[in-house]
Amino acid sequence: MQFIRPAFRNASFTVSRSLNPNPYNPFFLLTLRSLPITTASPSPSYLTSHFALETFPSLSPPRCFSSSMAGGGDHSESPSSHSLEKQFEDFRLQLEESGSLRERIRAVVSEIESNTRLMHASLLLVHQSRPTPELLEKAKSYVHVLKDHYKQLAEVLGECSGQYYRYHGDWRSETQTVVSLITFMHWLETGNLLMHAEAEEKLGLNSSEFGLDIEDYLIGVCFMSNELPRYVVNQVTAGDYDCPRKVLKFLTELHAAFRMLNLRNDFLRKKFDGMKYDLRRVEEVYYDVKIRGLAPNGEQVDGQGVQGPP
Repeated sequence: MQFIRPAFRNASFTVSRSLNPNPYNPFFLLTLRSLPITTASPSPSYLTSHFALETFPSLSPPRCFSSSMAGGGDHSESPSSHSLEKQFEDFRLQLEESGSLRERIRAVVSEIESNTRLMHASLLLVHQSRPTPELLEKAKSYVHVLKDHYKQLAEVLGECSGQYYRYHGDWRSETQTVVSLITFMHWLETGNLLMHAEAEEKLGLNSSEFGLDIEDYLIGVCFMSNELPRYVVNQVTAGDYDCPRKVLKFLTELHAAFRMLNLRNDFLRKKFDGMKYDLRRVEEVYYDVKIRGLAPNGEQVDGQGVQGPP
């Protein structure tokens, strides 16, 4: 066995100390033993490069990355970026136009709500006394004002054809209240229900362009039925003992008509479920009047009750 010359030993020791601070590492010793033994003294540069590349291949120079990965490519705007910006610019214009239109709608709806409150305040007086033509005429005067407001609303919606149900929620609640008031007035005058087509005519609504939604009409009718039990109690107190019979007949027919509808579990169904409680309260008042033997003219009849609804 030949011995490693001093120059080679010194060079290998220097390299080992720089690459491996721990010369007693078993991995390092095994690597050092695998080195070829030569009699010639290799140059330090050859020893360093050969030792580093053969023993520690991970120390090889890193590969170069492409310019696109390094972010040094062309920064010009791509077609996809331009189309994305154009799309959101269109969105911005559409949202601004929709917001402006919604503000105009709400301005008209605010006027409808204001006149509805005045109309409701006038109709509340029927609970304190019997309906008079003067009282009903004052409440009916607001119907013409509401008709003009709905005409303005139709003109605003005419600027965006086919968008009725997109903005329908902005006037839905107010329309339901209006329907309840005009159907209540119609019942006070005629004793019958105001039909859907008649309600549209009173409000000046065109069913082909800007009509009265069916659910709004039905919910308004349910709201109207909520007023009838209170009306019956106050009228009996005022001496009108025939009122419970008429209201009971009307509510029974109305409740039976609603039974024909296949209603979903929504707000309309909840309001219809409340109608049966209105009917029950009117039945209780009618039962009290009949069992007490009170005649329609306010006189008490001994041993006889009031005739029931035909």
